Amino acid sequence: MERTVKFTKMQGAGNDYIYVNTMLYEIPSPEAAARKWSCPHTGIGSDGLVLIGRSDKADFSMRIFNADGSEARMCGNASRCIGKYVYEKRLTDKRTVTLDTLSGIRTLYLGTCGDKVTDVCVDMGMAADIRELSLDGPFPYNGISLSMGNPHFVIFTDNAEKADPEKAGPVIETHPAFPDRTNVEFVQVLDKRRIRMRVWERGSGITKACGTGACAAAAASAFAGLAGDEVTVVMDGGSLGIRITPERHIMMTGPAVTVFEGEIEYDI
Repeated sequence: MERTVKFTKMQGAGNDYIYVNTMLYEIPSPEAAARKWSCPHTGIGSDGLVLIGRSDKADFSMRIFNADGSEARMCGNASRCIGKYVYEKRLTDKRTVTLDTLSGIRTLYLGTCGDKVTDVCVDMGMAADIRELSLDGPFPYNGISLSMGNPHFVIFTDNAEKADPEKAGPVIETHPAFPDRTNVEFVQVLDKRRIRMRVWERGSGITKACGTGACAAAAASAFAGLAGDEVTVVMDGGSLGIRITPERHIMMTGPAVTVFEGEIEYDI
């Protein structure tokens, strides 16, 4: 069965996803759709597929499927883009929006100018299970393991530009120390307020940015005493502002951009 589905391509700091409003369009096989539509040569091209839906716990729900079809629990950049999407498409007139994710309820604070969203701040909750960890194997890195609702392994380096996430990332992602696989961040602390980060995302590979990864990098840097509680995380696709509150909640602020809109045949 073929039918037309309208989508919106959006990006936050270069982390790009395909967004579909499931209140209008049913996507019965999101895993297969994510794999097919994310392909840059034969599909739309993206880091994955994001489904926006109803929730009985929050204003909206979010489901995220990586480019390989696996389902992610949380994505900071996608959360900000959903804030822009629902406000600019007049699905809400709220400037504080709650979002139901597999990692729990997240609150979005929308910065607006007229009928446009200029930036979004997301309360990402607290970092959990933070600990030092040493890996064996072909890449015997020492780093910090933690959860931002999804797993991360932060590796500190003297030069992030010389890090090789394409080579080391897939090996670390599937290391036995991470039974559910992990995101991998290569982090260079430039000073107490600036961090350079490159990322290998679980299920998507190298991406331009990762919102939960930026939060993980900031939390790990503060945990290690290398940076303060308010930092700018510079990634390949752009920068995010991360602030750790006295209550240890991690607030992430950054842009959300609509790239283009289109239609695609759902024939999966």
